[in-house]
Amino acid sequence: MVAYYPPAPPPLYSLHLPPFSPLSIFYFSSPSSSPHHLLNTPPPPASLSLHSSRHRADRHSSSAVQPDGPKEGPTCMDKNHGCAHICRETQKGGISCECRPGFQLTRNMKDCKLTCNYGNGGCQHICEETDHGPKCSCHMKFVLHSDGKTCVETCAVNNGGCDSTCHDSVTGVRCSCPVGFTLQPDRKTCKDIDECRLNNGGCDHVCRNTVGSFECSCKKGYKLLTNERTCQDIDECSFDRACDHFCVNSAGSFQCLCNKGYVLYGLAHCGDIDECSINRGGCKYGCINSLGSYECTCPPGYKLHWNRKDCIELVKCPPGLVAPKATLACSKTGKKESCSLTCASKAHYLAESDNSYSVSCGIPILRGKSPARLNSSSSQSCIETLAPPVKQTASFKIKNAKCHLHPKLTGRTEDRGRTLGPGGGQPCSNCLVTFVNLKCDSSKKAKGRRARNPSNKEVTRITLELEAEVKPGDTTGSCNLSCLRQRMEKQVKTYIKALKKSINQERFLIRVAGLEYEVAQKLPQAAPIQENCGPGWERDSGRCVRCLPGSYYHGEQERCVQCPPGTFQEKEGQLACDLCPGSDGHGPVGARNISSCAGQCPTGYFSSDGFKPCQPCPQGAYQPDLGRTLCFPCGGGLSTKRDGASSFHDCEVKVQCSPGHYYNTTVHRCIRCPVGTYQTEFRQNYCISCPGNTTTDFDGATSVSQCKNRQCGGEMGEFMGYIESPNYPGNYPANVECIWNINPPSKRKILIVVPEIFLPSEDECGDVLVMRKNCKSLSFQLVSHIHHHLRDMSDIRAAHRLHSSVQAPLD
Repeated sequence: MVAYYPPAPPPLYSLHLPPFSPLSIFYFSSPSSSPHHLLNTPPPPASLSLHSSRHRADRHSSSAVQPDGPKEGPTCMDKNHGCAHICRETQKGGISCECRPGFQLTRNMKDCKLTCNYGNGGCQHICEETDHGPKCSCHMKFVLHSDGKTCVETCAVNNGGCDSTCHDSVTGVRCSCPVGFTLQPDRKTCKDIDECRLNNGGCDHVCRNTVGSFECSCKKGYKLLTNERTCQDIDECSFDRACDHFCVNSAGSFQCLCNKGYVLYGLAHCGDIDECSINRGGCKYGCINSLGSYECTCPPGYKLHWNRKDCIELVKCPPGLVAPKATLACSKTGKKESCSLTCASKAHYLAESDNSYSVSCGIPILRGKSPARLNSSSSQSCIETLAPPVKQTASFKIKNAKCHLHPKLTGRTEDRGRTLGPGGGQPCSNCLVTFVNLKCDSSKKAKGRRARNPSNKEVTRITLELEAEVKPGDTTGSCNLSCLRQRMEKQVKTYIKALKKSINQERFLIRVAGLEYEVAQKLPQAAPIQENCGPGWERDSGRCVRCLPGSYYHGEQERCVQCPPGTFQEKEGQLACDLCPGSDGHGPVGARNISSCAGQCPTGYFSSDGFKPCQPCPQGAYQPDLGRTLCFPCGGGLSTKRDGASSFHDCEVKVQCSPGHYYNTTVHRCIRCPVGTYQTEFRQNYCISCPGNTTTDFDGATSVSQCKNRQCGGEMGEFMGYIESPNYPGNYPANVECIWNINPPSKRKILIVVPEIFLPSEDECGDVLVMRKNCKSLSFQLVSHIHHHLRDMSDIRAAHRLHSSVQAPLD
């Protein structure tokens, strides 16, 4: 028998059945497969044993039994034997077709068809026999590929192995990532995109990468705009209570400034400086502190020197040496009264508004107070023996006129031939008055039911205050001091009557610094808009500004000019400059204060009047100020290395004191500044009192920033209010507890907005914020023990659920 064998198949396994049973051979793709599983047939009996066969398994074949004899019919050598796989010749002649393992003969006994026994029919998972051949299917949660054999994953199994979103497709699963992530080369894993690496994420200031996104934030002093990228400067000065006095905004910050005589504390607050705590304010005798200033005092029989610190003895003035006065002169020509007020010195102008101003001339006599407050010049080191002055106040109205101090209009016809000065029948000729104050105020006359003229009219009210001196030396045998006083009172009334007429007739002038000014204008003369800014002002870059200290308003030039040598001006918007004490016409131009006047003794020197010639302070004394009449002793027997010492630093102390201490000249050692005081400098012999109502937590303070307000701040309204910790926005004072009770109206809730909380966790003192539902110590705590920085409501809500909690009605 000749047989044709195809290539040998893989090793097979056979089932041995009892003798004479029909033999069926099952082929598997691997030893681990089970026939009943693959062919969906019942399992073999338990007595069957599975083992490896040594012999080739029988192949499916067909044969025709032929009687013995000569072979006839086709042979396998014929090309047209018709077998698809294997052709065998039978012993009795003829051929028999067989199939390779895994294949089965078809009904025509020649062709072969694939079965599940060969390579599981090509199926990856499950193979089923059908009339048309094997049919593939997949296990649960897998789907059949388009090739009809392969099984692919679905998103139902472990999300298809995707980190994020899984999509089913004909080729299997497809993974995708959310915004802010990128798909990695394994096509499964999602990795966060660091947006901050590229152009800082588009953020103006700070970019912080987050999982799947990023956040922009701004530096301190800036706010993030709605586009969540751009940072804009916060104008802190636009907030209420940003600064006590002045606020200057800058990019990302702001600065609080204080008025003269005040010092900044707690970052935003201004407190009065106690100058008297700083070496007694430099006063020779006594010192009285006041808000924003201080005042030196003198004992009886002395008056305050022009430097406002020293005291000089009072002596009676010799003849011809009198204090400067205001001179009032009136004259009458027909029915016209003309008056003028000449200010030799001490003229003060104050523009209170567009419709009001005041002008004072001379120095008032302040009865019951030290004459030292008069600040008279150094040449006037004496005082006249004066009786109480005659005082008179008068007020009258001018209709259809407007307050407007302006230089005299020259060339007016009605002023021709006008004379001011001595003349027959004049009410007053060069009358000396101690003090004159004129106040002019214009306002609209309100409509009334009985008003004859329905239209509003300008009404100007003039108020005059006069003080005239009564000299005891002018008494005679026929007229004693009382008589003189009655005469002066009558004369002052005459002054006022003449002044009233001259003002109504626009014939009253005020002479200051050689220029003449009119006090008001009749309408409609005042109606046109003035091109200049008015007295005390000048135009700068299109706007009106006051004349600065060290300058005055020049009426003819209609601008501000600097004070000439030998004069000074401390105030803004004045019409003249004051003479320097002992002035000889020398000195700097534009002097802003009396200490800028020339000829004063420098620091470390003194003289009897504070002016040259001067002599140096002797050893063991020093003088830090200009123009003084004395030097301060070092104290405690201490000496200085040389004459002319200008500071306590020049005193030869036995130990050098650091900030927060002062040198005690009695025990000659450094003493810590007591609570409520501080010292910023080395080698000082005093400590400075804290400003206002502040104090320090401990002794030995080295800066005014350690002065803290210990009062709990806040203001509660009916429907709105605010609370502030003590010394806010400065540091919280030690050992202070604040309790705020918030009592809402009936049926109302409380919303607490906390813009910023900062309780440093490293603070061992244990700063704590506690919010309770009511005042009972055991009531429900809404917030407790915050030890980190919360910037906005979202942070607070995330940390302590504050926003949702405090909206509940509180008891």
